[in-house]
Amino acid sequence: MFGPTLFRMEERYNSGKERVSPGTSRVSVVEPPKSWWIGTNERGQEPAKITAWAWTLGVLKDEKSTLAFIPDVTDSEKELTGIQVTGSVDPAIDMYFDQKTHELVRVDWRNDIYRFSDWKEYDGTKYPSKCAMFRRNSGEPWFFHEIVTIERLKELPEGLKR
Repeated sequence: MFGPTLFRMEERYNSGKERVSPGTSRVSVVEPPKSWWIGTNERGQEPAKITAWAWTLGVLKDEKSTLAFIPDVTDSEKELTGIQVTGSVDPAIDMYFDQKTHELVRVDWRNDIYRFSDWKEYDGTKYPSKCAMFRRNSGEPWFFHEIVTIERLKELPEGLKR
C-alpha cells in the first residue's frame, strides 16, 4: 500500500458484534507507526498505529523488521501465505496474504485478528477499505472500520504537532 507515509482518511466505524451502517464518521491524519490524529488530538499510545503500519505494509520495509514465513492458513475459503514480522514490533505481527491476488487479507496481532476486504485503488495503489476486528479467543467481531476516502499528504496539516 503506502509504506511509512503521511495520509488523511475519512472513516466510518462502530464497535460491537455487528456492522452498523452508517456508523460513526471521523477524519484522521495518520503517519504510521508513530502518529495518528483525530481532529487535532494525537492518540498517544494506541495499538491502532501499529496495525495501520501493518496494513500500509510499512512494517515490511522497516530496516529493523525481520521477516519469516509461517505456516499457510485457510481463512474464509482463501488460501493464505503467512509472514511473521519481528524486530520492529513487539509482540510479533503475523500477516497473511491471498495466494492468488497477493493482497493482505488478515493480520494477527496481540489478542486480535484483523480481516481486510473491499479493495480499492487510490493514486495507483490498492488498499483494503474495510476491516473487521475479531477477538482471537472467542472468534467474535468487536470493531468494524471503513475508509471512505483517503489522500496522501506532503506535509503535516497546520495545527497538528508531532
